[in-house]
Amino acid sequence: MMLKTLGPEAEVKDVLAALEEAGAVIVRDVLDTQTVDQFNEEVMPYIERTPMGRDDFAGRSTKRTGALAARSATCRDLIVNELVLNTAEAFLQPFTSKITLHLTQTIEIHPGNAAQQIHRDRYAWGTYLPTSVEPQLNTIWAMTDFTEENGATHCVPGSHRWPWEQKPKPEQICQAEMSKGSVFFYTGSVLHNGGANRSSAPRLGLNLTYCLGWLRQEENQYLSCPPHLAKNFDPKVQALLGYTQGEYALGYFSDPLDETGQREIVAPEYVLGGIPEAITLGGLP
Repeated sequence: MMLKTLGPEAEVKDVLAALEEAGAVIVRDVLDTQTVDQFNEEVMPYIERTPMGRDDFAGRSTKRTGALAARSATCRDLIVNELVLNTAEAFLQPFTSKITLHLTQTIEIHPGNAAQQIHRDRYAWGTYLPTSVEPQLNTIWAMTDFTEENGATHCVPGSHRWPWEQKPKPEQICQAEMSKGSVFFYTGSVLHNGGANRSSAPRLGLNLTYCLGWLRQEENQYLSCPPHLAKNFDPKVQALLGYTQGEYALGYFSDPLDETGQREIVAPEYVLGGIPEAITLGGLP
């Protein structure tokens, strides 16, 4: 099975159809060069201070930098990109009433880094979820060109429907080669891995992933983007970070600063309405 590439005019239904068939798809040239360059300028100081990975899976010559919702205004815009967010909501809707932001991370693969072990991202939750439930939808944004030589992401189209013990043959593995500003969509169940960088320059990608609202996020957004920062964000971003009610009884809190007994439990009936007053006014230590 081949990995499809859709044009920038692609709609949600087109992306969903490709995901249903193959578990992965590229949408070409979603971002203009100016937006990509602005993002890179915002995050590069943090990337430069990030150490290389500590093991082969993370990449011993790869830098993985998170907390991007807090660090980059452009990233916050990309988190709520209309095509991406609408696709994620539609894709995950059969299993949840709300989705949440699972991970924000740049992945800068440097020359000489070996290919990553092939895997499924849903392994973040171990093997506890039934395979009939798809827990997440992932995106990798090309912040530089992705080529075969510089480590464009490998994937196995169709493997989202395979038994977990099935191994891919070399001819079944594709690479997500794409131009700067393009987006690679892939499900949590599709086999994939970062490629080896045999070029002379780093390859930079932005990994934004979304998951079911009732699951724990891979990146702890409450620590990566605490209330005193998140209170000023677009309510859509706040909700995706988790500052909202996940389901009927998921996400309420007791105000730790209240001494009157009047706000012992704050039921978050403020979905998409921003952070509750107790946080917006007083903040948390």
